[in-house]
Amino acid sequence: MATQAATPLHAKPGHDDWERGEPRGRKEVRATSRPLHFGGGSGLVSAMEAFLVTLGAVGVAEIGDRTQLLALMLAACYRKPLPILLGIVAATLVNHLAAGAVGILLADFLKPRMLDTIVAISLFVMAGWTLIPDKDGAKPDCSARNVFLATFGIFFMTEIGDKTQIVTTTLAAGYHNLLAVVAGSTLGLLAADAPVVFLGNAFAHRLPLKLIRMVAAGIFAVLAIFFAIKAFG
Repeated sequence: MATQAATPLHAKPGHDDWERGEPRGRKEVRATSRPLHFGGGSGLVSAMEAFLVTLGAVGVAEIGDRTQLLALMLAACYRKPLPILLGIVAATLVNHLAAGAVGILLADFLKPRMLDTIVAISLFVMAGWTLIPDKDGAKPDCSARNVFLATFGIFFMTEIGDKTQIVTTTLAAGYHNLLAVVAGSTLGLLAADAPVVFLGNAFAHRLPLKLIRMVAAGIFAVLAIFFAIKAFG
């Protein structure tokens, strides 16, 4: 009669993994699941890239945009730069955090190639949209007593569906790093709007808007090519 060989303790299924404090199977789950990088990204270099690209893209796209025109009207209406800028920053943070989170959550349902393709197409569309001059949007209520709240409300609503919001959603999906992208978009928008709030028409009228729109379109086109290469390269 054949005797069944005893299985040594060290050969038990999963024993080596339990010795390391990690059961077999957990590594496979971890390897296939895609973490939500709401803060860290895949490293400091990746986070800095997401921040700097978003900073430049949004900063240039904001010049001549309807939200910058709104900032100019708010400055002429209230003549209180500090609460206006605080309202702009607060509205942008809330708006872009929501927009960026939507981009990241949508990205989790897409395969990497499909995601990069959608991002590339979106950026090509943004390049063409940027060449079209914006018209004045909503008019501020100059009788409002609380300048911060008035600025926050009207700026938040005007930013919905704006180029800079869509760019934030797109780049958050592409880089999968919410905080780096939103930090870049907020600072980029602030860098473009702060001089208008403080200097008004004297600054706005000196800007070569046609040239700036062409530069912004070029930036979006380069980013679109970059993500297209990631998708099909």
